[in-house]
Amino acid sequence: MRKLLTVLAVIVVLVLIGAGLLQWQRSVNETKGPLPGAQGPAPEQPAWCPAVEVVAAPGTWESAADDDPIHPHANPRSFMLSITDPIQQRYPENQVKVWTLPYTAQFKNVNAQQEMSYDQSRQEGTSKLENELQTMHNQCPNTRYILSGFSQGAVIVGDIASRIGQGAGVIPADRVLGVAIVADGRREPGVGINPGVEVGGVGAEVALAPVSALVQPIVPGATMRGPREGGFGELQDRTFSICAPNDSICDAPRDLGNAMARAQALVSANGVHAQYATNPGVIPGTTANQWVVGWVNGLIDANN
Repeated sequence: MRKLLTVLAVIVVLVLIGAGLLQWQRSVNETKGPLPGAQGPAPEQPAWCPAVEVVAAPGTWESAADDDPIHPHANPRSFMLSITDPIQQRYPENQVKVWTLPYTAQFKNVNAQQEMSYDQSRQEGTSKLENELQTMHNQCPNTRYILSGFSQGAVIVGDIASRIGQGAGVIPADRVLGVAIVADGRREPGVGINPGVEVGGVGAEVALAPVSALVQPIVPGATMRGPREGGFGELQDRTFSICAPNDSICDAPRDLGNAMARAQALVSANGVHAQYATNPGVIPGTTANQWVVGWVNGLIDANN
């Protein structure tokens, strides 16, 4: 009997020790958390969230602050509509959300003193677009994004893409499938990918940055900020920058020459700048808007 009790006591002690070790191991694992680099399951999101959101930023005078971002109508001739309309017709809304930036889109100049300044308009557009991205990402963490813009809208999208690509944006870079900017005023050769003909000039903001203060009489409130420091970072190989030869907005001569005349070119009628939907000399075999539509469709189809 005494031996039996001793054996039972040993068994009880061993069980208690085993339970204690198990509890200790659990607490250690909870403290350590997952191993570095371990991928957890994708976060859940509401059923209404689209797989992809296509964001479009119209150019100067092609939008309005109170425009409908899903069905914009402020300017029926907006260049970006020639891109977003075909995409909306191709994909159901629950699969692809197409959102067009509603902002003032003006450019105060010597001929239009009553308009909002370029700096104010650009900042308004930037704030609204970043708010859309941040809000959507918070609600729909699995949604991916395609960013596009024309002219002033290209500057806005390019600035936002630059911050995202350098880890300082409102959404992570891995959520962005691609970026396409047309007639970017801060364009630099080799920063982003040019899918069309090579152009030797630079964006007007880059060319005029050294004399930004001098051109204020022509374009008051339009700061020429030069190139984007750091480029597009992680998004470099996913950002396409399209520019027509001799478009003074994105293909300005590096030699300043007459700075006031160059500033005047920003606000004068520019036939090349207005013909991206028909100009066959930008991307061989197609037009800029057709190329962007095909590129967007390819990205969406490859990620669904």
